[in-house]
Amino acid sequence: MEAFARLKAWSEAAHPTQGQIEKIFGTSKCSYGLQQMRWRGLVKAVIHIHGTAITYNLRRSLNILAVAA
Repeated sequence: MEAFARLKAWSEAAHPTQGQIEKIFGTSKCSYGLQQMRWRGLVKAVIHIHGTAITYNLRRSLNILAVAA
């Protein structure tokens, strides 16, 4: 029971951060084609992940600037 209480406390503390991270990965998989990662080589996968991160951050910054303006 003590282990369950510790796990629940940790889960509640990690929940907000986990939600933000899962949103990014979900968007990357659905919108930018990261579901096919296992069929690429390591070099191509790294390039694709970096390109996806750059694209995601550019789109996010445009949305943030649009709201601020």
